[in-house]
Amino acid sequence: MAAGAAAGAWVLVLSLWGAVVGDQNITARIGKPLVLNCKGAPKKPPQQLEWKLNTGRTEAWKVLSPQGGPWDSVARVLPNGSLLLPAVGIQDEGTFRCRAMSRKGKETKSNYRVRVYQIPGKPEIVDPASELMAGVPDKVGICVSKGGYPAGTLSWHLDGKTLIPDTKGVSVKEETKRHPETGLFTLRSELMVTPARGGAPHPTFSCSFSPGLPRRRALHTAPIQLRVWEPAPLEEVLLMVEPEGGAVAPGGTVTLTCEAPAQPPPQIHWIKDGMPLPLPPSSVLLLPEVGPEDQGTYSCVATHPSHGPQESHAVSVSIIETGEEGLTAGSVEGPELGTLALALGILGGLGTAALLIGVIMWQRRQRRGEERKDPENQEEEEEERTELNQPEEPEAAESSAGGP
Repeated sequence: MAAGAAAGAWVLVLSLWGAVVGDQNITARIGKPLVLNCKGAPKKPPQQLEWKLNTGRTEAWKVLSPQGGPWDSVARVLPNGSLLLPAVGIQDEGTFRCRAMSRKGKETKSNYRVRVYQIPGKPEIVDPASELMAGVPDKVGICVSKGGYPAGTLSWHLDGKTLIPDTKGVSVKEETKRHPETGLFTLRSELMVTPARGGAPHPTFSCSFSPGLPRRRALHTAPIQLRVWEPAPLEEVLLMVEPEGGAVAPGGTVTLTCEAPAQPPPQIHWIKDGMPLPLPPSSVLLLPEVGPEDQGTYSCVATHPSHGPQESHAVSVSIIETGEEGLTAGSVEGPELGTLALALGILGGLGTAALLIGVIMWQRRQRRGEERKDPENQEEEEEERTELNQPEEPEAAESSAGGP
């Protein structure tokens, strides 16, 4: 039984021979087996050697020897004196020492500093921008690397060249989190840039993860290409007021509209009598039920990242006076004026009707008077005719008597 176990152990050693290392500083991948060679130890028992371990699993030095039993599933001494760690983990990082005595009495010491690593998945850029504005700071994206150990570093590249944070127009915000159970790291790196005006219209950005261990290659994300817009000159900021002139009766409504054509749209803030109003950005300022406290001079300020703030011309908001001293003598206002107008209209209508009736009656009387005078006129005419006829007869007689 013992011979079979020894043979099996030797088979394991031979299968792991490529992982046997003798350097002072070594690295091992998490979850993989690791064999440490005890230099100077006889290849076959009996052996005089011991291993001492100081790792994350121990509070002090742990001693292992061929005569002793294995240390749970963490480590055990193989028949040739080597130390086997079947599945190395983060807690196995530390110092390993072996002291062996040869059959000739020569003592040999081996010292190892063990570090472990885990290659993360390929990093990627999440939440990437689609376009940038020249002269305006903006986020390019967030580079994320998950499941690595040790933490490593993330780097950004522009057109194949490494970007240096905290330089002109480049800033990086980094975040490192460690999983409470596995101990593996997640890295996040947010890149902010301010493209120079007149620069490349289609820059290409990428990100890479470097494990920080020797002979370990960096991992790169897929590149992203963005478009850079050149901002157009900001036109004059216009302020319009409704009603025109900004004068309303008490309780009326005034609407102020600020126009600042630009892309992207600027933020609009409002100023009254030279003091900023504590209102959220908006291109429209509505003043309902205007009172004395709303009177004053208003203007708007358009703030664009690439142009800075620009203020409009000022307009005045005022209240129209309505004559609060009351009615003056001989003046009629409001409902009384309507009542008086109605009364005068009725009286005028009645007067006109009475006048028409009077004219009609007068005409009828005139006609009746003429009818009554007609017989008398006829008798008078006959009398006149009689009187005129009487003198004619004597004259006719005399003329006939005096004839020959």
